[in-house]
Amino acid sequence: MNYRDFISRWRCLENYLKLLWSVESIGSEVVRMRDLKDGLVFLSSVYSALLYLVLITSTVSTDTPRRSPFTWKTGVWGVCVAEQCGLPGLQVRSVWCIHSEGWSTHRSNCPPSQRPVQQRQCVKVCEWQRQLFEWQASPWGPCAPAPALQVSRCVTAQRGLQRRSVPCVHRGNGSAASARVCEAFSPPPEAEQACLLPCPLDCVVSAFSNWSPCSRTCGPALQQRTRHVLAPPLYGGVECPDLTDTRPCNHDNNHPARCPSDQQEHSYSLWAGPWSSCRRKGTPPSGRTTVDFSSGPSGTSAFRVLRMGRQHHRHDNDHIQHQHHEHQRDSRGSWEVHVGYQTRQLRCTRSDGKNTMLSLCDSENVPVNFRSCAMPRDCEVSDWSAWSACSKSCSSVDQVPGFRSRTRSVRGVPAGGGEECPGLEEVQTCNTAGELLPHCPRYGWKVTNWGSCQVRPLLSQQDHRHANSSFLCGGGIQTREAYCVSISENTTASPMWRPVGRGLCSAPPPVLIQSCSVPCSRRCRLSPWSTWGPCIHDNIPEHPGRKGVMLRMRSVSEEAWGQSESCPHITEAMTCHPLISFQWQVTGRGPCEPQDGVCGSGTQQQSVECVTVSGEPVSGTRCEGERPRDQEECETPCPTDCVLSDWSSWTSCSPSCSQTQTEGKQRRTRTILAPPAPGGKSCRSGSDLEQWRSCGSQSCTVFLWDSSSWSSCSPDLTVLRSEEGGCGSGTQTRRVYCRTAEGEQVEPHRCPESSRPDQVRACTVPCPVDCTVTPFSNWSPCPTSCSTVNVTLSTQSRQRIVIQRPANGGQDCPATLFEERDCNPPPLCPQYRWQTHRWQSCVLVPDSVRQAVGGQTEACGLGLETRGVVCVGLDDVLADEVECVRWAGVRPADVRQCRVSCRDDCTLSSWSKFSPCTHCGAWSTRTRSLIGRSKKRWRCQQEALVEREACPCSEYRLRPHGPWSPCVLPPQHQHHHLHHLPPGFTLTHTTSPPGQGAGQGWRAQGEGRECGDGWRYRVLACLNHQGELSEPLYCNSPGIEEEVCMVPCPLDCRLSDWSIWSSCSASCGGGVKVRSQWLREKPFNGGRPCPKLDFKNQVSEVVPCYSECNQYMWETDPWSVCVVNPPNTLNSSAAPRPLCGEGVQIRTIRCVREEEEKSSVVDNSQCEKEEERPVSVRSCVLPCPGDCVTSDWSLWSPCPAGCNERDMRWRSRTVLRKPGNGHTCPELNQTQSCSNTTCLSYSYAYSDWSSCELRENAVCGRGTKTRLLNCVCSDGKLVKLSMCKEWGPSRGKLSAPCEVSCPVDCLLSDWSHWSECSHSCGAQSHMVRSRLVLQQDGEGGRPCPSQLSQTRPCPIRPCFSWRWGGWSSCRVEGAECGEGLRERNLSCVVHWGSLSGSPLPRVVAEERCVETRLTKTTGTEFQQTCSIPCPVGDCYLAEWSVWSVCQLLCLDGRSFETSGRQARSRAVVMQVPQSEDSCPRQVYESRPCTGGSCLSYEWVTGGWRDNQRAVWCQRSDGVNVTGGCFPQNKPAAVRHCHPPCTKPFSYCTQSGVCGCGRGFTEVMTSLGFLDYCMGSAAPDYKKADVKNGAGRRRTSPVQKHDRPRDWALQPLGPDGRVRLWVYGLMAAGFIMILLIITMSFLLCKNPKDRPNPSSTQKALALAYDGDADM
Repeated sequence: MNYRDFISRWRCLENYLKLLWSVESIGSEVVRMRDLKDGLVFLSSVYSALLYLVLITSTVSTDTPRRSPFTWKTGVWGVCVAEQCGLPGLQVRSVWCIHSEGWSTHRSNCPPSQRPVQQRQCVKVCEWQRQLFEWQASPWGPCAPAPALQVSRCVTAQRGLQRRSVPCVHRGNGSAASARVCEAFSPPPEAEQACLLPCPLDCVVSAFSNWSPCSRTCGPALQQRTRHVLAPPLYGGVECPDLTDTRPCNHDNNHPARCPSDQQEHSYSLWAGPWSSCRRKGTPPSGRTTVDFSSGPSGTSAFRVLRMGRQHHRHDNDHIQHQHHEHQRDSRGSWEVHVGYQTRQLRCTRSDGKNTMLSLCDSENVPVNFRSCAMPRDCEVSDWSAWSACSKSCSSVDQVPGFRSRTRSVRGVPAGGGEECPGLEEVQTCNTAGELLPHCPRYGWKVTNWGSCQVRPLLSQQDHRHANSSFLCGGGIQTREAYCVSISENTTASPMWRPVGRGLCSAPPPVLIQSCSVPCSRRCRLSPWSTWGPCIHDNIPEHPGRKGVMLRMRSVSEEAWGQSESCPHITEAMTCHPLISFQWQVTGRGPCEPQDGVCGSGTQQQSVECVTVSGEPVSGTRCEGERPRDQEECETPCPTDCVLSDWSSWTSCSPSCSQTQTEGKQRRTRTILAPPAPGGKSCRSGSDLEQWRSCGSQSCTVFLWDSSSWSSCSPDLTVLRSEEGGCGSGTQTRRVYCRTAEGEQVEPHRCPESSRPDQVRACTVPCPVDCTVTPFSNWSPCPTSCSTVNVTLSTQSRQRIVIQRPANGGQDCPATLFEERDCNPPPLCPQYRWQTHRWQSCVLVPDSVRQAVGGQTEACGLGLETRGVVCVGLDDVLADEVECVRWAGVRPADVRQCRVSCRDDCTLSSWSKFSPCTHCGAWSTRTRSLIGRSKKRWRCQQEALVEREACPCSEYRLRPHGPWSPCVLPPQHQHHHLHHLPPGFTLTHTTSPPGQGAGQGWRAQGEGRECGDGWRYRVLACLNHQGELSEPLYCNSPGIEEEVCMVPCPLDCRLSDWSIWSSCSASCGGGVKVRSQWLREKPFNGGRPCPKLDFKNQVSEVVPCYSECNQYMWETDPWSVCVVNPPNTLNSSAAPRPLCGEGVQIRTIRCVREEEEKSSVVDNSQCEKEEERPVSVRSCVLPCPGDCVTSDWSLWSPCPAGCNERDMRWRSRTVLRKPGNGHTCPELNQTQSCSNTTCLSYSYAYSDWSSCELRENAVCGRGTKTRLLNCVCSDGKLVKLSMCKEWGPSRGKLSAPCEVSCPVDCLLSDWSHWSECSHSCGAQSHMVRSRLVLQQDGEGGRPCPSQLSQTRPCPIRPCFSWRWGGWSSCRVEGAECGEGLRERNLSCVVHWGSLSGSPLPRVVAEERCVETRLTKTTGTEFQQTCSIPCPVGDCYLAEWSVWSVCQLLCLDGRSFETSGRQARSRAVVMQVPQSEDSCPRQVYESRPCTGGSCLSYEWVTGGWRDNQRAVWCQRSDGVNVTGGCFPQNKPAAVRHCHPPCTKPFSYCTQSGVCGCGRGFTEVMTSLGFLDYCMGSAAPDYKKADVKNGAGRRRTSPVQKHDRPRDWALQPLGPDGRVRLWVYGLMAAGFIMILLIITMSFLLCKNPKDRPNPSSTQKALALAYDGDADM
C-alpha cells in the first residue's frame, strides 16, 4: 500500500465514523450501537497509530538518498577573456543536464547542489606563448567493455570504451605542464572514444571428470573431480568457475573412519631431492642425510644437511669448477672419460607435512642416495675459418647490404651434460656503401618476332574446312617466343642477346599470343548487264562502211582482292546494220487547227531536234536524212465523223537473231472512240488502226575480250628500291585475246578496241628475310655434390633461340639449335667411420663416499664403464670427430651402465647359445637358469630367463600400393634438350625445324594430341616377411607397374547444317529472312560449348531482305471497243455495228510478277493479297453522232507537301469532237481537295541492323552489317521508295563495318618434362609435369582443362628417421615423491614417408639410420626434471590440461578472423581438508592458433521423469560444457501444468496435463481440459480407463499412508459436485441463525422503556466534509 492509498482509506474511515456519531441521538432503541461505536473508535486509534508509523517510514525513506538517472555534463572551457595578454580574465563553459541514456533534459531534473561551476578565473596568455606548450596525445588503448545499459542478450556487438592520456607538455624538453596552460590555447583532445566489441564471451569449461580415489585409505580423506578450461572469458564475459570439486570420502570397510593404532592416524612417504653435480673421485661429499626433529619457525620439523666443513666445501667447489674441463685425448685421439659420483638428499614425510625418521619410510628396497656418473665434457670446436666473399658484389636499387660468413666445426661432441656447442657460423654485413660497387646486371624478357597469322586453331571439329586451310581467312592468332637475357648498363641494345635461365627474370613474361587477321580474298562483284545499245560506230579502220556495233556493259561494283584472277569481261559487242549515230526526234506537238475553223482537215505544229542515240540534243547538221517538217497535216472530226484515239507506243522489237539477217518487227494501234453518223466520215479499218515497222537486223554472235591470269611479280631493275616497305618495283603481264561467248577465239578486230583490257601492270617485289638466331646460352651447370658410388655421368647443354624465321627466299636457319655434352665425373664422397675400443672395468662410487652419506658398505651395485671412441678414415688415420658426425652418423656411446654383483644378488648361469632357426620368420632363443639359493627367492624368480631374436630372412613380396595414376599421354614430339633445363614450364620452342612458324608448341587444346591411348602407373611396395618396407631391388622390380589406358577425346557441340533461307517476311518493303541450325549433340569432355540456343534448341541467323512493293500487280489489257447491244458471243471477231449509246467494255486481267528483265504471269491469288482485283467489265457510252467526244481524264496533279485544307488538285481532258446542234460537252476540268483524297505524307524508315556477315571463308573477324531503307506512308503502310524520294534523299548509311569475336580455344603450352621425384623415399614421392595457359578461352571457344598438371608415382623406397618417443611419467628413483626425471628415447624407425600416418612406423636397428647418414640431433633433451608431490599433506596444482581445440570468433557460423584461440588450465588438487588455506589458486592461459573452426553452443534436454528433466549446454562438436549458452534461453527443468490443476482429486501428469488420482476418472471439456474428476465404483481404486478401454491400476500422486480416512457420508458426489443434502443443511443452519437472533432481540427488549417525548429527535443525516475520497 502506498502513501496515497493509505490517506484515501483513512479519510473514508473518518467519514464513516462521522456517520456513526450522527446516529447516537436517534433514541434508546439503538443504544446497542454504542458498543459498535466504541469498537470503531478503538479501530480508529489503531489506524491512527499505523498512519503515524507509515508517515515516519515514508519520511525516513525520503531522507535516504536515491541514485538519480540524471547527471550534470560540462563542456570545454572557452577562451580566456581579458583586456590584454598577461592579465587575469574569465573563462566560461557550458553546463547542462543529461540522462544516463545520453539524452539532454531540463536542468531542474539534476540536483542543484551538485551543479559544476560555469566560470572561473584565468590568465590570458600571449600569442607567442602558444608555441611553447602543446597537447601530447598517446595512442588509443585497447577497447574495453563499458558499463553500458544492461540488455537481455547481446546480438552482434557491445559498447566499448577506448582511453588515452592527453597531458600538456613543453615543446622544448617534453616536461609536463599544468593542463590549464594548454587549455588557454586550445581545448584538450578527447581522452575517451566509443568503440565496438564483440559480445561478451563467458568462460567455457568442460564437464567434471570422475571422482578420484580417496586421498587416504583411512581417517579423514577427500575425493576430487576436476574440469578444464575450453575457452577463456573475453570482452567482459563471466569468469571461469571453480575447476575442482571435492567431497569427503564415504568410509566403508575399504576406507575405515579411523586408522589402525599402528599407523597412529598418519601415513609416510619417502621424498628424494635432486641429484648433485657430478664430482671426481677423492672429493668428499658435501654432507650426509640426517633428520632434525626440532621445530622450525612454522612449527614444522626442520630438515638439515650437516656439512663436513666450510673450508672443505669451498675447496670442493673450486676443485669441481677446475676439474670440469679435465677431459683429454689419449694418444689415439680418443676422449678420456672420467667417472665420478652424485649424491642426493632423502627425507621421510608424514601426512601432516612433518619430517620423521627414515626408518618409518623403509621398504624392501633400500633407498639409494648416491650413484656413479660421467664427468661433464663440454663441446670443443675448431678455430674460425676465413671470411667468405661478400654476397653483394654489385650495387642494386634495393640498397640491401651484403653478407659474409665464417664457420667452425665441432671437434668434440658434448657428453655428460656438458656445455652444448656454440654457434658454428657467424654472419656480418658487408659492402654497405653500394655506390662504390659496379652496377648489378639486370634481367629482362626479350621476344622473337610474331609468327604468321593462323586461322585453323579457331575452327571447330564440325567445320569441314579442316582439310584445306589455305583459303581460310578472317580473324586468327599469332604467337611468339620469350626468353630471358642479361641487360647490362654498359652495353647497347642489340637483338643478339644471349639467353639465360628463365628463373633470373622475376617479372612475368610478356604477352605471347595476340589476335590477328588474314585478309579474305573476295570475288569481283559486277552489276547486271545493261540492255543492248544502238548500232554505233567503233571508230576503228577495220569497220568501214555502214557497219557498226551494239554494246552492252556492266560495271565493277567491288574489285577482286587476294586472287590471281582478275574481274571477268565487262563489255560484250555484236555487229549491227545500219549504223545509227544521230537521228531526228519529234519532241512536241501543238493543237490541230482546222482550216474552216470548226472541223475537218487542218495543220498542226511540231518541234523537231537532232539527238544522239542516248537522247542528247546536238546540232542538226549531225543528223542524216530528211528532217521532219515543222508543220504536219491533221484532222479534227466533225460531229458526224468517226473519232479515233491517238497511236499507242511502239512495242518492243520482236527477236531477230539469225544468220539470215531477218528484220524484227514493232507494232502500234489505235481504237474507235465514236462511230460516224450517216453521211459522216466513216471509220477506217486495217492499216489505219494498226501499224508495223521493221527493226533490229544484226547477227547474234557476241564478241568479248578475255585474259589469262597475271604472272608473278618480276623485279624491274631499272627502278630503284622503294622505301615504303617493299623491296623494289616490278611488273606483271597477262595475255589478252578476243573470243566469242561460246569460247571460240577469233581475230582481235572482232572485239571493240575501246574496251580492250590492259596487258601489263606495276607491282611490288617483297625483300628476302634471313633467319635470325640468338647466340648460344652458357652451358648449364654440372652437379657439384659428391657421390658415394659410381653413378652415370650427367650432361650439360646450351641452346639458342630463333628470333626471325626465313621468308621470301632468305637464308635458312642453322641446323643446330641445341648442343649437349657430358659433365666431368663427380668426386667420391669422403669415407669416415667410428672406431671403438673395448669396455673397461665397471667403476662404482668410492667407499668413502658411500660411508659418508650413510649408504651400504659393500662395493657392489650399479656403476659405469667406459671405452674409447675415435674417428678414423679409410686407412685408419685419425680424423676430427666432425667428419664422422657428418659422414658416419651418430657417435657410438662411450659410457654405459654396468653392475657389480652383491652378495644378496640373484645368481644366474651364463646365457646359452641361440637355438638354430627353423624357417623364415621364426625366432631363435637362448636361456639361462637360477643357481643356488636364488631359486627360492621370489625376487629372483622375476628375472628374465629366456631371450629371443628374429631369425634372418630374405623373403620379399610385392604389393600394389595406392590407386592408379591418371592416364598420361606419351609426348608427341619430345625436345630432348629440355631434359637438362631447370624444371619448369616450357614456354618456348627452340628446336622447331627450319621453315616452320614459331610457337608450334602452343596449340589449341584438341589440335595436338589430347586424347587417345596412354599409360597409367601404380607403385608396387616391396615388403619383407615382417611387413617392413624394403628397397624395390630386393623384389627384382622397378617398383612401378603400368598398363594401357584411354583418354576420352573432347567433343564439341554439334549443330546441323544451315537450313535454306526463308522467304522474306515482308511482301512489300523491308523484312528479314532467317536460316537456322539445330542442336545435334551436346559438348562432352571439355569440348566447345554450344552457342546461345533458344527454347527450341536452335540458333538462327537473320539478314534483311527487301520485297518490291507492288511486286505482284494486276496487268490489264486495254479496254475493248464499247459495244452497244453486243451479240451473244462476246469473243466474236465480227466488227461491231455502228450503234451508239450505253454499252459494255471488257478487258483481260492477269496477275504478273515484275522482275528485272521480264514479267511472268502468276496465280491471281498472289495479287489478291495486296490489292483488290480490278473490274474486267464496265459500262460505257458510245457517243452518238453529234455528241461531244472527249479524251480520257489525265492523272491527278500532285498535292503539295503539308496537306493544307485549301490545297487542291486537278485533272483535265480534251475535246476530240465538238458537239452538234443541241449537244454540249461535259466538264473538261475537275478539282478536288487534297485533304479529302490523298492527304498522305511519306517518310523514310530504317530496318534493324542485320547480324554481322563475314566472308565466305572467314571464321571470325571483320564483317559487314546491313539494313534496309523503307518508305512508310502516314497510314502505316509500306510503299515504293519512289514515293519518299519526292520528299528528299535519305541520309543514313545502309551498311557499316562490324566484327565477330573469334571463338578462341584455350591455348596451352607444351607439357614440361617430368620433374625429379618429390621425395627421396616414402609413398608420397611423385613426379610432376605441368603446362601453362597461354590464352584463356573466349567467345565460345573450347574451355581450358582443369588439369594443368599431371603426376605419376615414383618407386617406394623405405624412409629411415630418428623418432622421439613420448615422455614417460615422472619417476623418482628409489622414492615415492620428490625430484625425479621424465625420460624419452630416440629410435630409428622405418616408415612410408609419414611418422604419423598408416602404416605405422616400425623400429629397426640404429645402423639403418647411420647408413642413410641421418644423425641424432645434438643438444636435444633425453631427460627432463620433474617433481612428484607427496601423496599426503600436499595441496598442489595438477598438470596442465591439453590445449583445447582451436576456436574462432564467429557470427552466424561465419568467422571474421584468421587466427583463433585455445586454452589450457591447471586445477587445484587438495588431499586433506586441513590444507585448504594453503592451496594455490587455479590458473589458465590461452594462446593464438591457426586452423580453427566455428563452434556454437546450444541447450540440450533429457527426457521428462516426474515432471523433471536434465538440461545442459552442449558444444556443436558434441562436447558437454558449462558456459557458452545464453542463460535467457535455458529450457525449463521442471514442468508445470497450464492451466494449474485446481480441480479436486487432480494432479499434474508426466505429459503436462491435469489428470485424476486413483479411484477417479477424468471428465474432459470440449477444449481438452479437465472438467472434474468422477469417482469410480471399482473396489481398491481400480477402474477401466475410459480413454483407451484398458483396465489398469492408476498411480496416485498421494501415498497410501498419507490419504485421510474415508467418511461414510461424502459431501461430494462421484462427479465431484456438492450433493443436494449439503445445500439443505446449509439452508437449515441459516434459518436457525436468524431465529436465534430474533429470539435474542425479543428477549433482551425492555418493555418498560418508552420513548421520551421531550427528547428531540434528530433526523438521520450523513455528514459530508467535502472529501472526494468518501
